[in-house]
Amino acid sequence: MKMRRLLIGVAILSLLISDKVWAWGQKGHDVITYIAECHLTPKAKKAVRQVLGGHSMMYYSSWMDNMVSDPEYASVRTWHYANVDEGESYETMEKCPTGDICTALPEIIEKLKSRELSDSLETLYVKFLIHLVGDVHQPMHAGRLSDRGGNDFHVKWFETPTNLHSLWDTALIESLRKWSYTEWQQNIDIASEKEIAEMAKGSVMDWFNQTVNLGKTIYLNVEEDGNYSYDYMLENYPIVEQQFLRAGYRLARLLNEIYG
Repeated sequence: MKMRRLLIGVAILSLLISDKVWAWGQKGHDVITYIAECHLTPKAKKAVRQVLGGHSMMYYSSWMDNMVSDPEYASVRTWHYANVDEGESYETMEKCPTGDICTALPEIIEKLKSRELSDSLETLYVKFLIHLVGDVHQPMHAGRLSDRGGNDFHVKWFETPTNLHSLWDTALIESLRKWSYTEWQQNIDIASEKEIAEMAKGSVMDWFNQTVNLGKTIYLNVEEDGNYSYDYMLENYPIVEQQFLRAGYRLARLLNEIYG
Protein backbone atom coordinates (compact mmCIF):
# COMPACT_ATOMS: atom_id res chain seq x y z
CA MET A 1 0.00 0.00 0.00
CA LYS A 2 2.81 2.44 0.88
CA MET A 3 4.58 1.65 -2.38
CA ARG A 4 1.37 2.21 -4.32
CA ARG A 5 0.86 5.58 -2.68
CA LEU A 6 4.46 6.52 -3.41
CA LEU A 7 4.08 5.62 -7.09
CA ILE A 8 0.87 7.62 -7.35
CA GLY A 9 2.60 10.57 -5.69
CA VAL A 10 5.52 10.37 -8.11
CA ALA A 11 3.14 10.17 -11.06
CA ILE A 12 1.24 13.27 -9.92
CA LEU A 13 4.47 15.19 -9.30
CA SER A 14 5.70 14.24 -12.78
CA LEU A 15 2.52 15.63 -14.31
CA LEU A 16 2.87 18.84 -12.35
CA ILE A 17 6.46 19.31 -13.42
CA SER A 18 5.86 18.44 -17.07
CA ASP A 19 2.81 20.70 -17.32
CA LYS A 20 4.98 23.77 -17.50
CA VAL A 21 3.36 27.02 -16.45
CA TRP A 22 6.26 29.37 -15.86
CA ALA A 23 7.17 32.11 -18.29
CA TRP A 24 10.32 33.73 -19.59
CA GLY A 25 12.51 31.50 -17.46
CA GLN A 26 14.55 33.05 -14.67
CA LYS A 27 16.58 35.31 -16.96
CA GLY A 28 13.49 36.90 -18.49
CA HIS A 29 11.88 37.53 -15.13
CA ASP A 30 15.14 38.94 -13.79
CA VAL A 31 15.39 41.37 -16.71
CA ILE A 32 11.80 42.56 -16.31
CA THR A 33 12.07 42.94 -12.54
CA TYR A 34 15.35 44.84 -12.73
CA ILE A 35 13.97 47.22 -15.36
CA ALA A 36 11.02 47.87 -13.05
CA GLU A 37 13.26 48.38 -10.03
CA CYS A 38 15.31 50.95 -11.97
CA HIS A 39 12.14 52.99 -12.57
CA LEU A 40 10.73 53.07 -9.05
CA THR A 41 10.58 56.34 -7.19
CA PRO A 42 12.90 56.46 -4.16
CA LYS A 43 9.85 56.28 -1.88
CA ALA A 44 8.41 53.25 -3.68
CA LYS A 45 11.76 51.46 -3.79
CA LYS A 46 12.21 51.90 -0.04
CA ALA A 47 8.65 50.76 0.68
CA VAL A 48 8.86 47.69 -1.55
CA ARG A 49 12.16 46.63 0.00
CA GLN A 50 10.60 46.97 3.45
CA VAL A 51 7.58 44.89 2.41
CA LEU A 52 9.95 42.23 1.07
CA GLY A 53 11.82 41.96 4.35
CA GLY A 54 14.88 43.87 3.18
CA HIS A 55 15.26 41.95 -0.07
CA SER A 56 15.34 43.56 -3.49
CA MET A 57 12.61 42.79 -6.01
CA MET A 58 15.13 40.66 -7.86
CA TYR A 59 15.22 38.20 -4.99
CA TYR A 60 11.62 37.25 -5.73
CA SER A 61 11.42 37.58 -9.51
CA SER A 62 10.99 33.81 -10.02
CA TRP A 63 9.68 32.95 -6.56
CA MET A 64 6.20 32.12 -7.81
CA ASP A 65 7.59 29.60 -10.29
CA ASN A 66 9.70 27.98 -7.59
CA MET A 67 6.55 27.45 -5.50
CA VAL A 68 4.66 25.71 -8.32
CA SER A 69 4.86 22.24 -6.74
CA ASP A 70 4.26 23.40 -3.17
CA PRO A 71 0.80 22.16 -2.06
CA GLU A 72 0.31 25.38 -0.09
CA TYR A 73 0.21 27.29 -3.38
CA ALA A 74 -1.71 24.75 -5.48
CA SER A 75 -4.70 27.10 -5.71
CA VAL A 76 -2.69 29.80 -7.53
CA ARG A 77 -1.05 27.50 -10.07
CA THR A 78 -3.42 28.55 -12.86
CA TRP A 79 -2.85 32.25 -12.20
CA HIS A 80 0.21 32.34 -14.47
CA TYR A 81 -1.71 32.28 -17.76
CA ALA A 82 -5.03 32.39 -19.62
CA ASN A 83 -5.53 30.32 -22.77
CA VAL A 84 -7.11 31.65 -25.96
CA ASP A 85 -7.64 29.18 -28.80
CA GLU A 86 -7.52 30.08 -32.47
CA GLY A 87 -10.68 31.91 -33.48
CA GLU A 88 -11.58 32.63 -29.85
CA SER A 89 -11.13 35.52 -27.43
CA TYR A 90 -10.69 35.58 -23.68
CA GLU A 91 -14.38 36.38 -23.31
CA THR A 92 -15.51 33.35 -25.36
CA MET A 93 -13.12 30.83 -23.79
CA GLU A 94 -14.27 28.59 -20.96
CA LYS A 95 -12.79 29.95 -17.74
CA CYS A 96 -10.61 28.02 -15.32
CA PRO A 97 -12.45 27.51 -11.99
CA THR A 98 -9.31 28.34 -9.97
CA GLY A 99 -8.81 31.62 -11.80
CA ASP A 100 -6.31 32.83 -14.38
CA ILE A 101 -3.97 35.74 -14.90
CA CYS A 102 -6.80 38.01 -16.09
CA THR A 103 -8.79 37.50 -12.89
CA ALA A 104 -5.94 37.14 -10.40
CA LEU A 105 -3.74 40.07 -11.38
CA PRO A 106 -6.42 42.80 -11.22
CA GLU A 107 -7.52 41.49 -7.82
CA ILE A 108 -3.94 41.54 -6.54
CA ILE A 109 -3.51 45.12 -7.75
CA GLU A 110 -6.81 46.22 -6.21
CA LYS A 111 -6.02 44.69 -2.83
CA LEU A 112 -2.53 46.18 -2.73
CA LYS A 113 -3.94 49.60 -3.60
CA SER A 114 -6.49 49.29 -0.81
CA ARG A 115 -3.63 49.19 1.73
CA GLU A 116 -5.86 47.05 3.96
CA LEU A 117 -3.88 43.80 3.80
CA SER A 118 -2.07 42.31 6.75
CA ASP A 119 1.72 42.56 6.58
CA SER A 120 2.08 38.90 5.59
CA LEU A 121 -0.56 39.10 2.85
CA GLU A 122 0.92 42.34 1.54
CA THR A 123 4.31 40.65 1.21
CA LEU A 124 2.72 37.67 -0.55
CA TYR A 125 0.76 39.85 -2.97
CA VAL A 126 3.81 41.93 -3.88
CA LYS A 127 5.65 38.69 -4.71
CA PHE A 128 2.70 37.66 -6.88
CA LEU A 129 2.61 41.06 -8.57
CA ILE A 130 6.32 41.05 -9.40
CA HIS A 131 6.01 37.72 -11.14
CA LEU A 132 2.61 37.89 -12.80
CA VAL A 133 3.17 41.21 -14.54
CA GLY A 134 6.05 39.44 -16.28
CA ASP A 135 3.90 36.42 -17.09
CA VAL A 136 1.13 38.41 -18.73
CA HIS A 137 3.66 39.62 -21.32
CA GLN A 138 4.93 36.19 -22.40
CA PRO A 139 3.13 35.32 -25.67
CA MET A 140 2.71 31.64 -24.85
CA HIS A 141 0.97 32.52 -21.59
CA ALA A 142 -1.86 33.70 -23.77
CA GLY A 143 -1.41 30.72 -26.07
CA ARG A 144 -3.87 28.07 -27.14
CA LEU A 145 -5.57 25.70 -24.75
CA SER A 146 -5.43 23.04 -27.48
CA ASP A 147 -1.64 22.79 -27.17
CA ARG A 148 -1.33 23.96 -23.54
CA GLY A 149 0.20 27.31 -24.39
CA GLY A 150 2.69 25.83 -26.85
CA ASN A 151 3.84 23.02 -24.55
CA ASP A 152 2.45 20.44 -26.99
CA PHE A 153 3.54 22.34 -30.10
CA HIS A 154 6.78 20.56 -30.95
CA VAL A 155 9.59 22.34 -32.79
CA LYS A 156 13.36 22.12 -33.08
CA TRP A 157 15.78 24.84 -32.05
CA PHE A 158 19.08 24.47 -33.87
CA GLU A 159 18.07 20.82 -34.54
CA THR A 160 17.38 20.15 -30.84
CA PRO A 161 13.80 19.03 -30.03
CA THR A 162 11.83 21.43 -27.83
CA ASN A 163 8.41 23.05 -27.82
CA LEU A 164 7.10 26.50 -28.61
CA HIS A 165 6.56 27.41 -24.96
CA SER A 166 10.09 26.48 -23.92
CA LEU A 167 11.48 28.25 -26.97
CA TRP A 168 9.90 31.51 -25.86
CA ASP A 169 10.64 30.88 -22.18
CA THR A 170 14.38 30.49 -22.36
CA ALA A 171 15.98 29.17 -25.55
CA LEU A 172 15.29 32.23 -27.67
CA ILE A 173 16.43 34.62 -24.92
CA GLU A 174 19.62 32.76 -24.08
CA SER A 175 20.47 32.39 -27.77
CA LEU A 176 19.88 36.07 -28.47
CA ARG A 177 22.31 37.47 -25.92
CA LYS A 178 24.68 36.11 -23.31
CA TRP A 179 24.00 39.15 -21.19
CA SER A 180 23.32 39.26 -17.47
CA TYR A 181 20.03 40.86 -16.44
CA THR A 182 21.87 44.11 -15.67
CA GLU A 183 23.41 44.13 -19.15
CA TRP A 184 19.98 43.57 -20.69
CA GLN A 185 18.66 46.58 -18.80
CA GLN A 186 21.62 48.77 -19.68
CA ASN A 187 21.32 47.98 -23.37
CA ILE A 188 17.55 48.06 -23.99
CA ASP A 189 16.19 50.44 -21.34
CA ILE A 190 16.87 53.57 -23.37
CA ALA A 191 13.37 54.97 -23.99
CA SER A 192 12.50 58.59 -23.31
CA GLU A 193 10.20 59.51 -20.42
CA LYS A 194 7.39 60.12 -22.91
CA GLU A 195 7.92 56.72 -24.53
CA ILE A 196 8.05 55.01 -21.14
CA ALA A 197 4.77 56.65 -20.08
CA GLU A 198 3.15 55.52 -23.31
CA MET A 199 4.31 51.93 -22.91
CA ALA A 200 3.36 51.82 -19.22
CA LYS A 201 -0.28 52.77 -19.62
CA GLY A 202 -3.26 50.47 -19.93
CA SER A 203 -5.12 47.86 -17.91
CA VAL A 204 -4.29 44.20 -17.34
CA MET A 205 -6.80 43.24 -20.05
CA ASP A 206 -5.21 45.72 -22.46
CA TRP A 207 -1.84 44.10 -21.81
CA PHE A 208 -3.24 40.60 -22.09
CA ASN A 209 -4.94 41.32 -25.41
CA GLN A 210 -1.68 42.73 -26.77
CA THR A 211 -0.02 39.47 -25.76
CA VAL A 212 -2.79 37.40 -27.36
CA ASN A 213 -2.23 39.24 -30.65
CA LEU A 214 1.51 38.63 -30.46
CA GLY A 215 0.84 34.97 -29.80
CA LYS A 216 -1.37 34.73 -32.87
CA THR A 217 1.44 36.12 -35.02
CA ILE A 218 3.93 33.68 -33.49
CA TYR A 219 1.68 30.72 -34.23
CA LEU A 220 1.26 31.86 -37.84
CA ASN A 221 5.02 31.89 -38.35
CA VAL A 222 5.89 28.41 -37.06
CA GLU A 223 5.15 24.89 -38.23
CA GLU A 224 4.82 21.75 -36.14
CA ASP A 225 8.21 19.99 -36.00
CA GLY A 226 9.86 22.85 -37.87
CA ASN A 227 13.52 23.63 -37.25
CA TYR A 228 14.37 27.22 -36.31
CA SER A 229 17.61 29.07 -35.68
CA TYR A 230 19.29 32.35 -36.65
CA ASP A 231 16.57 33.71 -38.94
CA TYR A 232 13.97 33.16 -36.25
CA MET A 233 16.12 34.99 -33.71
CA LEU A 234 16.55 38.00 -35.97
CA GLU A 235 12.84 38.16 -36.74
CA ASN A 236 11.68 37.86 -33.14
CA TYR A 237 14.24 39.59 -30.92
CA PRO A 238 12.35 42.92 -31.24
CA ILE A 239 9.29 41.22 -29.70
CA VAL A 240 11.35 39.93 -26.77
CA GLU A 241 12.84 43.36 -26.09
CA GLN A 242 9.46 45.06 -26.48
CA GLN A 243 7.77 42.70 -24.02
CA PHE A 244 10.58 43.00 -21.50
CA LEU A 245 10.29 46.79 -21.57
CA ARG A 246 6.51 46.86 -21.48
CA ALA A 247 6.43 44.51 -18.50
CA GLY A 248 9.17 46.36 -16.63
CA TYR A 249 7.67 49.81 -17.14
CA ARG A 250 4.17 48.60 -16.27
CA LEU A 251 5.32 46.87 -13.10
CA ALA A 252 7.15 50.04 -12.06
CA ARG A 253 4.06 52.12 -12.76
CA LEU A 254 1.90 49.89 -10.57
CA LEU A 255 4.35 49.87 -7.67
CA ASN A 256 4.81 53.64 -7.91
CA GLU A 257 1.02 54.07 -7.80
CA ILE A 258 0.79 51.83 -4.73
CA TYR A 259 3.86 53.02 -2.82
CA GLY A 260 5.23 56.10 -4.56
